Amino acid sequence: MNAYMTAGTFDFLKKIEAKYPNDLMVTMINENNALLFHETAGETVFNEPRKFEELLSIGEMKKEGFVVLNNVPVTDEGKAVFEHQVKNQIITVKSQQGFLAVRVLRPLTSSQYVIMTVWKDEASYQAWQSSQTFFDVSKLTGMDSQAKIFSSAPYVSKYMITDK
Repeated sequence: MNAYMTAGTFDFLKKIEAKYPNDLMVTMINENNALLFHETAGETVFNEPRKFEELLSIGEMKKEGFVVLNNVPVTDEGKAVFEHQVKNQIITVKSQQGFLAVRVLRPLTSSQYVIMTVWKDEASYQAWQSSQTFFDVSKLTGMDSQAKIFSSAPYVSKYMITDK
């Protein structure tokens, strides 16, 4: 499965989403910008997308929830190790209360992987942050001694999926 992301104004992205009701597109927003996620077996309609291949897909993307994007720049040498670790560890998140979906996205045009988790609400995400599972998974995104597989520091972006 392919995944694409593009940024823009919320209203503009909602118009794109509405224009393609048969495609899985989800618009999300935070205090800085809006993002449109498109999941498809084919190509995207976006003019300038970030392009990904889905390594792991758990749960259904819906038009609601709190989204956390872990952006992880990985070196070419570190990709195999990173992907192996992510596939083995990230599935543990599905048992967390308030968890809705996860997508592990391999970049096709850059070195930045994205681990997208979708939660019922921000409180569910914060509860997970206090868990041992979060500690185990966070080691995959550069918070441990394996910095040699990362090309720069990972960062997190948070969004709300909303129609308003």
